[in-house]
Amino acid sequence: MTRLADDVDNIVGIKDSSGDMTLTSEFVRLTKTGKKDFKVFGGKDTLIYGALAHGADGAIATTANMFPELVVSIYEKYRAGDLKGSLEAQFLLNPVRISMDRASFPVATKDMARLMGLDVGDPFLPNLPTSGDVLEHMKKKMREAGLLA
Repeated sequence: MTRLADDVDNIVGIKDSSGDMTLTSEFVRLTKTGKKDFKVFGGKDTLIYGALAHGADGAIATTANMFPELVVSIYEKYRAGDLKGSLEAQFLLNPVRISMDRASFPVATKDMARLMGLDVGDPFLPNLPTSGDVLEHMKKKMREAGLLA
């Protein structure tokens, strides 16, 4: 990883979606002392705060497509030194993001976007529409977070 980060000009960063904070932390540790300004981004929506605490530069989050203000607030509050506010925003997002796990990844994203009023079209096969009870659970978590009326 460090060789690629240092020696390949076109590789300027990495998104770690593993959900393994040890791995994210190691990416930061191993690349921040290199030859260039290599960026590390967290890719697990439920661990944005944790990634920032371990030195990541930011996050690339699925939920930012539907709830950009909430996701950005985690980052902005953290950078401003409002760690309590950042963590509160993270904890507000987490149940919503976790509710997506009951559906398939691309379809759950489309479902939430559609619930937010975005016309994103139907899922393509082999992906199937989300079942009613799973969709209701997602709606419930969005409402509890104040993200859906």
